[in-house]
Amino acid sequence: MLSLRELERAARIVSEQLSGARVERWMQPDGERLVVTLYRRDPETGVGGKRHLLLSAAPEVARIAELASVPKATDSPPALTAYLRKHLSRGRLVRATVRGGDRQLALRFESREGDFELLLALFGRRSNLYLLDAEGVVRAMLRPARDTRPEIVVGSPFQEPGRKLPEPGDDRFASSPDDEFLTAVEALYGDREDERGAAELSRRLLKALRKESKNAERRLARVESELAEADEVSELQRRGELLKASLSTTPTGASEVTLHDHATGEEVVVPLDPKLSPKANMEAIFKRYHKLLRRLTKAGGQLDAARAWRDEIAELEARCVELVERAASDGDEEGRAALEEIASRPEIARLLDRPPPARRDEPARESRLPAALRNTPRRLLPRRYRSRDGLEVWVGRSDEANDHLSIRLARGKDLFFHLDGAPGSHVVLRTEGRPDPPQESVLDACELAVHFSKQKNAGRADVHVVPIQNVKKPKGAKKGLVYVTGGKTVHLRREEARLERLLASRIDD
Repeated sequence: MLSLRELERAARIVSEQLSGARVERWMQPDGERLVVTLYRRDPETGVGGKRHLLLSAAPEVARIAELASVPKATDSPPALTAYLRKHLSRGRLVRATVRGGDRQLALRFESREGDFELLLALFGRRSNLYLLDAEGVVRAMLRPARDTRPEIVVGSPFQEPGRKLPEPGDDRFASSPDDEFLTAVEALYGDREDERGAAELSRRLLKALRKESKNAERRLARVESELAEADEVSELQRRGELLKASLSTTPTGASEVTLHDHATGEEVVVPLDPKLSPKANMEAIFKRYHKLLRRLTKAGGQLDAARAWRDEIAELEARCVELVERAASDGDEEGRAALEEIASRPEIARLLDRPPPARRDEPARESRLPAALRNTPRRLLPRRYRSRDGLEVWVGRSDEANDHLSIRLARGKDLFFHLDGAPGSHVVLRTEGRPDPPQESVLDACELAVHFSKQKNAGRADVHVVPIQNVKKPKGAKKGLVYVTGGKTVHLRREEARLERLLASRIDD
């Protein structure tokens, strides 16, 4: 992490060399780094050029530095990048300053939509990057607030850390001229970050593979147990056919009947439900038979796949253990590359994206209901989830709770989500007064709207999104029924990883 003296030097260099530079591109390689490409003409020579500034909030290696080229971006832009692209594209860098005598670097930008400030806070494990508007309100952040400073809330004014100011420290790059300072910073911290990233990837990869290995064994055992029901399927078919041939002689109200099987010469006892007629008992037996037959057919098709997946995971786990040992012993670059190749496979990437389970040894946190919910009867309290950007998504629990959520609790610029023609819970995204909530939060709310509807198993769904002001309940309408006008439709492609993250983010009442 840069010292205060080094950060002050970085601010001076950026102001001198890049003041007035135009933003060419915003991109985010991961959840801890942001890269901005700037274009500026030299005032003396008139020659223009691009510079790639890295703003990293990674714990232990947080920094501002300069990259020779732009790294690969994520498949879809995260919330901060999406906001920057929408509001600060083609903006200009005004200046860089150190804020409040602390390790906080403020980059001031001006755009057609007003002035904004990117605030890089270098606070070790609490390092983060915040985007503030002209009034000092937090519009987006790089890392989740819960991992850095939980008191910082998107849509609210930024709060200064209020901590003891650090000592200036040393300038470890004093021998580097100003023109090389930012690249020298990256040369030092880039190597450390690569080592840190390789170690973290190895840990996460092995953990995910070991967990999936256990899941694969359980999945295979379940399939094999379903196949073991083959004998029961045959017996149900036999009983059903015997009862079908003996309906006229089977007494009503009997708890069982003994029938002769002419094919085997055996006497077969057929259990009956005395509350049902003989015909209804026969239909119940065949219904159970067909249900088990479908399960058996499905399990038969899954057996080979379950075995192959178990063997593949076991092979990958053994391979990763070998690669990790090689990388740890001699810093083998090929071993690291092989680990990255394994992690990039779509089926393994999905395992790595799964949210971690809540720790059982963590003390239960005291429930803190928002002010809007404190006087709400418990039966009407909505389920509460937290979106990727920290906004809350509220989901009604019943028809009565749906009405209470949409008509009484939701307000202002909140958004209402529902599926056309598919009954389900009312879902409201609490926008905290923002007219344009992050797209990721909107997709999170859409995902919950589908999950808590009759289309919960659909791979795709059309979700209607309307401002809460457009939701009305006609007088005399039944519970849970509202009418909406206007809005837009989101064509949602379901994401299992997104749903798992959301369900894991549930906020206790």
